[in-house]
Amino acid sequence: MPEETDIIDRPSNPGSEPRPLRIAWFSPLAPVRSGISAYTAEVVPLLRQWFVIDIYPEATAHDFVWRAQREPYDLVVYQLGNSRGHDYMWGYLVPYPGLVVLHDARLHHARARLLLSQDRHDDYRRELTFDQPAINIAFAEYAIAGLGGPIYYFWPMLRSVIRAAKMVAVHSETVAQDLRDAYPGAAVEALRMGVPDISAASEAGANVRRALSLPADATVFAAFGKVTPEKRVSAMLQSIATLKREGRDAYLVLVGDTDDYPTLADELDANGVADRVRVTGYVTDEAVADYLAAANACLCLRWPTALETSASWLRCLAAAKATVITDLAHTSEIPSAVALRVDLLDEAASLANAMRRLADDHQLRVALSVAGHAYWAANHTMDAAVTDYRRLLTTAAGRPAPAIGDLPVHFFADHSTTAKAIVREMDVSVDLFE
Repeated sequence: MPEETDIIDRPSNPGSEPRPLRIAWFSPLAPVRSGISAYTAEVVPLLRQWFVIDIYPEATAHDFVWRAQREPYDLVVYQLGNSRGHDYMWGYLVPYPGLVVLHDARLHHARARLLLSQDRHDDYRRELTFDQPAINIAFAEYAIAGLGGPIYYFWPMLRSVIRAAKMVAVHSETVAQDLRDAYPGAAVEALRMGVPDISAASEAGANVRRALSLPADATVFAAFGKVTPEKRVSAMLQSIATLKREGRDAYLVLVGDTDDYPTLADELDANGVADRVRVTGYVTDEAVADYLAAANACLCLRWPTALETSASWLRCLAAAKATVITDLAHTSEIPSAVALRVDLLDEAASLANAMRRLADDHQLRVALSVAGHAYWAANHTMDAAVTDYRRLLTTAAGRPAPAIGDLPVHFFADHSTTAKAIVREMDVSVDLFE
């Protein structure tokens, strides 16, 4: 796995062979608990067969500027999403245009959190109106007062990112086409997300069940990743309560960090399912395969959505597990045989029915697991991701930097005001500031 200091000087190829492209890759890395940390750790070592890649997590991003000045990179890649682990990238997107891989195609949560936490209220107002010229600016005051939340999903805050990028990539062709329609002239491409094949030791599933006090013959549903309201945990708890009342021997395992879900204990009690739900807390990437082995089916739900492609869902498919997903517009490209779908307009009944069917019908679980694994093998292997990356990295490196003079003024600030004030007080001049 790449280290946080994974920046290496490498010579060009000797002789007449073309020099491999040099790539600066901005991404969180472990120990940051992010799906993108694992994503980078998996894909970059494979891409290094063809490219020279230096990874810049937050801890070492400051080194990028002087390294790029000494020897410019052919391309900068930004793995951009809504979590805090990506906030540091925003200061580089405009001065160093590159390929932006959008893991969330709605970024309002990230921009509002970052700008408003720094009391940059005017910057937030400017950026919001740049993104949505027709918006009632009163909404900015609503957000500044701390009342944003789910309503952020209505305004994506993407325009500045797309304007500043040489190229944008997303993990869904449906989302890519929607962005092309919304931002005419933008270079937006689909990039298949890849996850490795997943297998566990033969006794791993049984060992996990024993450790969690799960009956060997019970139907176990599992949900993976950080536990948040958007993962529809409340609906899962209500549905497992329904199965319990109906006399089914069914359990739910929540595999992930619960720091952002403070009401979980109360909801377990309110639904009367504390005895049917196991909460593991954060588990390492290496341990995920064992928990998958313990499950009969996986619940991979999401609403509201930032138009993300769920890596945890793809890992369930790679492990040949039956899955249940939320029926969303951007998942319409997924064949119906691959997963059961939950109708948001009747979520409680729809999810309970899907879980009931999976608990009762072994053949349905087998059919979904086979179809899901085949879909992963055809579309979402690491080889598929590497193939797409090789094409996009080469294409993006050859594109010119965009003209971006119309961006909000704060994107061009050099943040040297404090330093200039200090040197003025010392009555000295510094060439850098002249």
